[in-house]
Amino acid sequence: MTDLPLTLIDGGTPRGPTDLFDRLAQLGVLHRTMHHAPVFTVPEARRLRGRLPGAHSKNLFVRDKKERHWLVSCLSERTLDLKWLANELGTKRLTFCSERRLVGYLGIRRGAVSPFAILNDTGGAVQVALDADLLAAEPLNFHPLDNAMTTTVSTAGLLRFLEAENHPARIVSFPDHTG
Repeated sequence: MTDLPLTLIDGGTPRGPTDLFDRLAQLGVLHRTMHHAPVFTVPEARRLRGRLPGAHSKNLFVRDKKERHWLVSCLSERTLDLKWLANELGTKRLTFCSERRLVGYLGIRRGAVSPFAILNDTGGAVQVALDADLLAAEPLNFHPLDNAMTTTVSTAGLLRFLEAENHPARIVSFPDHTG
């Protein structure tokens, strides 16, 4: 991990977990948060599962050559085919975004990607795509802009948050194969 300053592309300072919790409360979205050691990968996060019921996610920040950005959340067990995902999102090729882009657009570091990071995309540069099967599960668990915490919300609460932040989710039906 690099020591890039946490500065958004518009020069602003990103909002953090407390800002997110305040926003969720303002929207009437019930949530609970568990603190834990930082986790950077799905395998590292699996150790939390026994203590944290509900669906767990794999979250990607990707872009195409036309500089369109997507934050994609799917069930953590999914094996992702980026060619399939690119086609599903209406583009030709997706690549993972650099940490500089992650900080600039979402105001977070690696390991903290989740739909909650859209809180920092005030310019609307990032589109959100969510796994239909993930949304069918209750409750949902995501990092709240910090990978040393996991916040649990309902599916309805997540969708309410995204709508209120002007980032309505595109629902994607992933192929059935999981890893």
